Amino acid sequence: MESKPLRYFVAVADHGHFTQAANALHIAQPALSIAIRKFEQTLGVELFRREDRRISLTPEGEVLYEHAKRIIQQLDDAKLAIDEMKGLEKGEVRLGAPSMMGSYFFPRIMMAFKSHYPNLKLTLVDAGARSVRQMLLDGELDIGVIDSENVPEDLATDHLLDSEMVAVVSPTHPFAQRQAINFDEFFEHELVLFKPGYFHRGYLEQKAKACQKPLKFSFETNLLPMILSIVKQEFAITALLELVPEHEKAIVGVPFTQPVTVSLALAWRKDGYLSIADRTFIDFVKRYV
Repeated sequence: MESKPLRYFVAVADHGHFTQAANALHIAQPALSIAIRKFEQTLGVELFRREDRRISLTPEGEVLYEHAKRIIQQLDDAKLAIDEMKGLEKGEVRLGAPSMMGSYFFPRIMMAFKSHYPNLKLTLVDAGARSVRQMLLDGELDIGVIDSENVPEDLATDHLLDSEMVAVVSPTHPFAQRQAINFDEFFEHELVLFKPGYFHRGYLEQKAKACQKPLKFSFETNLLPMILSIVKQEFAITALLELVPEHEKAIVGVPFTQPVTVSLALAWRKDGYLSIADRTFIDFVKRYV
């Protein structure tokens, strides 16, 4: 089985459309359709349902899709490994991190890293820790910051830091003068929350259920500046890592009576290839911390 038909197949499956896949692959749509037909004939199965200009994977196609993605990723990793042996560096680190880490933890590290390695490109993707996990597994990221709870077997991790989750309120909010608050009190207030995919969102949903309290929120966003603005103007309160109020003067962090410690780790795919740039960045972060 050659790699080109697999790449064509995955492109069509990802786009759900032959024309869009052909444009992404920079080939003519009829040529792509013919290649997929020949591939199906070679395998002896139909991979796509073709109905009213809409296509979807058949059961056979769904099985092949998961294997094909992994095979293509491994082929790309192999090429990268050979290129580096020839003296070519990937030159890019694709890092995924939650917005709190991206805003307050990584800027200094990334600037320091860039000053040491000016020819390397750094790409930081803002996503929730749970979303970062999936992006790592899908090969969309090289390295990611995830929480250390129930890590998938396909990911390798290295502990990064522990940080406490605290309630975050405006300086004039009644909670601001408290030494600590309990979750029953917290859930009585209007909240602004991250969207699903963030550890904080999942944790608060579970905690509210355990307390038999509804999650009262009319604000939902992954934009950290918007969350902070809403809190500062006292439209709602939230829960964030303690490093946020440590860096922001116009908000106050209040611990919970039952402390919530979030353990964060750097993660990457066990079966993936870490480039020289990736390994150098991981070692740099560990030395920095």
